[in-house]
Amino acid sequence: MKTFRICLTAVCCCLVLGFAGCSRFGSKSKELPVLENREDFHWPQGKRAAISLTFDDARASQVDNGIPILDEYGVKATFYVSINSLEKRLPDWKKVVANGHEIGNHSMVHPCSGNFSFTHDRALEDYTLDQMRHELEQANSIIEHLLGVRCVSFGYPCGQKFVGRGRGLKSYVPLVAEEFQTGRGWMDEWANDPAFCDMAQLMAMELDGKDFEQVKQIMDRTLADGGWLVFCGHDIGEGGRQTTLTATIRTLCEYAADPANGIWLDTVEAVADHIVKQRTAGTNL
Repeated sequence: MKTFRICLTAVCCCLVLGFAGCSRFGSKSKELPVLENREDFHWPQGKRAAISLTFDDARASQVDNGIPILDEYGVKATFYVSINSLEKRLPDWKKVVANGHEIGNHSMVHPCSGNFSFTHDRALEDYTLDQMRHELEQANSIIEHLLGVRCVSFGYPCGQKFVGRGRGLKSYVPLVAEEFQTGRGWMDEWANDPAFCDMAQLMAMELDGKDFEQVKQIMDRTLADGGWLVFCGHDIGEGGRQTTLTATIRTLCEYAADPANGIWLDTVEAVADHIVKQRTAGTNL
């Protein structure tokens, strides 16, 4: 596997040199326009709000406990995968893709602040933008080789969006904006305004540890605002640290399936595609 990654890295570097300055979403492309009149934005089929379920790290409990529930209700979710975990359960993750779920990029080695004891050897404080770009491209290449999909969604590891430290600190949000359609944060406090939100800095709220009544309070607030609520979870099971409760997922799927509740439950990519179309069309009227 090590040899394979080295080869992929070489191919990726050749592509970067051959197409210097190019990226999937284009560093020179215009920013997605903002709709000045919020009433110009409409969710499909008269829905009142959108919700995306997202899960990080390609943890085993996601395929063992979460996917069966989601597939039972026909709900599609977004999984931001860590490469090592993906490789350990590759046949299962191929089935996840075949069932219509979205795979997102979560970097090569999950770098976070060195203040976390588990990231001293991959601390964002020690990264450069070039190093981050290389690792994002490398992760995309490996995911595409293993699963046959090209990621358009990125999940910031630990929800952190910087490299370097002090006066030399830089945001890598512009890099994510070049390489992906969306970049999703974590541990935020609100839903996204579809007419205004920065697609490279989508806010996401924690799903782990919440029962359905806690989740419903957040959903009700989003429905009232007509927003896009992105939930973020990790393990899926009956309880424990960083664990989204299976009972909460099941009840949420049932609640969203009722047309009277006005919820569009879909992947980050699907909702983002709709927002891009609405905001592009709305500014060309």
